[in-house]
Amino acid sequence: MPRYLIRRTLRAVFVLWAAFTVSFAMLYLLPGDPIAVMVGGSAGAYTPEQIDELRSQYGLDRSVPMQYVTQLWQALHGDFGTSIQTGAPVRGMLSHALPQTALLALTAFILAVVGGLGVALAATSSRHPALRQVLLSLPGVGTSLPTFWIGLLLVDLVSFRWRLLPALGNDGWQSLVLPAVTLALPSGSVLAQVFAKSMRGTLREPYVNTARAKGASRARVHLRHAARNAALPTVTLSGIIVGNLFAGAVVVETVFSREGIGRITADAVLSQDIPVVQGAVVLSAVVFVLVNLAVDAAYPILDPRITSGRATFRRKADVQWSI
Repeated sequence: MPRYLIRRTLRAVFVLWAAFTVSFAMLYLLPGDPIAVMVGGSAGAYTPEQIDELRSQYGLDRSVPMQYVTQLWQALHGDFGTSIQTGAPVRGMLSHALPQTALLALTAFILAVVGGLGVALAATSSRHPALRQVLLSLPGVGTSLPTFWIGLLLVDLVSFRWRLLPALGNDGWQSLVLPAVTLALPSGSVLAQVFAKSMRGTLREPYVNTARAKGASRARVHLRHAARNAALPTVTLSGIIVGNLFAGAVVVETVFSREGIGRITADAVLSQDIPVVQGAVVLSAVVFVLVNLAVDAAYPILDPRITSGRATFRRKADVQWSI
């Protein structure tokens, strides 16, 4: 068990380093100059010496390898510098925006788990083939719909036509409903697909047939005997979904004009605000890594065989094939 956790921790450190490195490389491959974007239409008000001073202030006059080493060292200490566009500390900007995005992601995750597992359980326990087929088709529809289209549709119907919930902003729980539903629908659909496929396989296991032969009710067979084992691939997938929720927040917060990490990241990419983008990428990677470490730590409790390399491979293969 300790060796298993050490391997997982080392992989998590590698993921964080890779996220920082890839984001650094991608940002510096973008055409244009962040300082030129910052001064914008006021370029004529700056002398060449002042522009060079700004470039030196943000460390953009150094070589790319030196910038990488400097920024990586600062990131290890939790310092991502200051925003090129606003001059505010990046850590303060992210700390202020994180609670709103975390609340949105947590709400969407709960909706995805409840909705996805509920649809899968209803589909696999239904006695009517037509209803079962309809329920099993719903996750495929959910995964094929673009997130931004779902958001715009909900805004048009629920906010503008029916006037039930606000369309924009961060004002109270009412403004959280539509963004959370929009963000939860694709993730819940994937969970439903994986759990339904796992349930169908588990229900064919010999121990399930034995439980039926002993007179166990249909609900008892599903919930007590089959659901626990069928949920193992879903537990693994839940860690991946948390990362996807943070990534999807970029689109959702833009559509619904919510202040959060996603909105800040989208604005920073457009303005080539390198410190803000890197801070947001690393923060999302940290959340993703911590959640997956928690999942990896909990998995051996559910299935002690998972500490072996073969069992780990089988676990990931089950999720991949289910998807």
